[in-house]
Amino acid sequence: MKDPVAKYLRNRAERRGRPVTVGEVEGLAQVVVIPILAESAELEATLASLAANTLRDLQRTLIVCVVNNRSPGLVDEDVLADNRATLEFLKGLIQRPDGHSLSNLRLVCMDASSPGCELGDKEGVGTARKLGLDWALAVLRRAGNTEGVMVCLDADTRVESNYLAVIGKHFGGGPGWGAVIDFAHRFDGPETQQAAIVAYELFLRYHVLGLRYARSPYAFHTIGSTIACTMEAYAAAGGMKRRQAGEDFYFLQDLAKTGQVARIAETTVHPSSRASWRVPFGTGKRVERFMQGNHEEYRVYHPDSYDILRAWLETVRSHPEADAEYLFSEARGIAAELGNFLRKQKFETIWPKLQANTRDSEMLLRQFDRWFDGFTTLKLVHHLRDSGLAEQNTFDALAALMWRHGGHTIEKGQLRADLEAQKSVLALVRKLD
Repeated sequence: MKDPVAKYLRNRAERRGRPVTVGEVEGLAQVVVIPILAESAELEATLASLAANTLRDLQRTLIVCVVNNRSPGLVDEDVLADNRATLEFLKGLIQRPDGHSLSNLRLVCMDASSPGCELGDKEGVGTARKLGLDWALAVLRRAGNTEGVMVCLDADTRVESNYLAVIGKHFGGGPGWGAVIDFAHRFDGPETQQAAIVAYELFLRYHVLGLRYARSPYAFHTIGSTIACTMEAYAAAGGMKRRQAGEDFYFLQDLAKTGQVARIAETTVHPSSRASWRVPFGTGKRVERFMQGNHEEYRVYHPDSYDILRAWLETVRSHPEADAEYLFSEARGIAAELGNFLRKQKFETIWPKLQANTRDSEMLLRQFDRWFDGFTTLKLVHHLRDSGLAEQNTFDALAALMWRHGGHTIEKGQLRADLEAQKSVLALVRKLD
C-alpha cells in the first residue's frame, strides 16, 4: 500500500534540523504553523486570539512557531534582537506556562534564528513555513496519526474564537484535501494605510471574481495565512515551496492539481494591513508602495480578459476530442492575442501529447487543467494586458465584472476620494466573493 507521507518525509522533507523546544505532542488532530520574523509586537496578540478558542480544540492543536532570519550580514541587528526576545518569550511559555494567559496553548518553538541555525541567504517565509510543516508532519506520523490537518497562519494575523473548531469540522466531516479560509484585512493605522489595504484587497478579490466568472479551477485566494490541508495532501503537493514570497500561490496551485481546494466560510482570519519589508512582493509591499504615493494603485486587469479566458476554457471543455488545429483556430476566433499566447506556450505541441497519454475525456481535461494552471492563467491575463487590454480603473472594472456575475451593481460616484464608500464597496465584494 502506498504511503505518500512516508515517501515525502523520506525524499522531500527538510533534512537539516533546528533546535526545538516542545512539550507534550500526544493526542493531536491538527497543527498550526506560524513563521516569525521580528514579530514581537504582533505575536502575543495573535496567540491570544488562538487562545480564545475552546479548550477542547486547543488540546488537540499544536501551535508551531518558527522564529527565523537569514544570516546577520543580511538582516539588521534590531531584527536579530527582536527574534532573540521572541525565542525567550516562547521558551518561557513552553517551559514555565503556569499563570500566563496563554498557558492553554500547546506550543512549539523552532529556532531558525540563532547563530548556525539561520535560513539560507536566498530563503525566506516559504522555507520557514516548510520547516514547521515538515517537522509537524513527521511528529504526527510518528504518533500514528494519518489524518491530521496542517494549517498555515502568520504572526500578525488574528483568528476568531471558532477558528480551530471550524477547521476541525471541515476536515472531520468527510474526505478532505485542501482549503482556503475566508479572510478580511484589518483596517489598522492611519487613513492612508487603510486606503492602501482597501485598494489591495479589492484588487485581490476582483481577480478571483474574474477567475470564478471564467470558471477556472484556480479561482481561489492564495494567501499564506488562509491555507489548510490534510497530511496526505501536503505530501502529494510536494510540501511547502522554498520561496521568499509567492510560496502560498505555488503550493495552493499544486494542491489544486492533486485534489480539491475547498472554501471554509464559517470563520475568518484577519491579516494585518501594515506595510512590510519582510517579503519582496505581496500585501506588505503593496501597502508600502501605496503609502509612498508614486504609483497608480486603483488599477486592475481589464474585465474583458476574463471573457476571453472563459470562452477559451469552455471551448476546450466542449471539444476534448478536437485536434489542436481546430482548438487553435477557435482560440484565434475568440481573440487574436489568445492565439498568439497559445502559440508561445506551444499548445499545438502539448495538446496532442495530452490526448495520446489519457484514456478518456475526463482524464484529458484534468491533464489540461494541470497544464493550463494558475500560473499559466496569470501569464495569459498579463499577456492580454500588455497586448491591448490595458488595466482599468478599479471601480469601473469592478462594476463591469460584478454585472457579469449576475447583475450586481455599485454606485461608482466619487469613490476614489471617499474611503468610507470604498469600505462599503469592499464589504459588498466580500459577500459576493
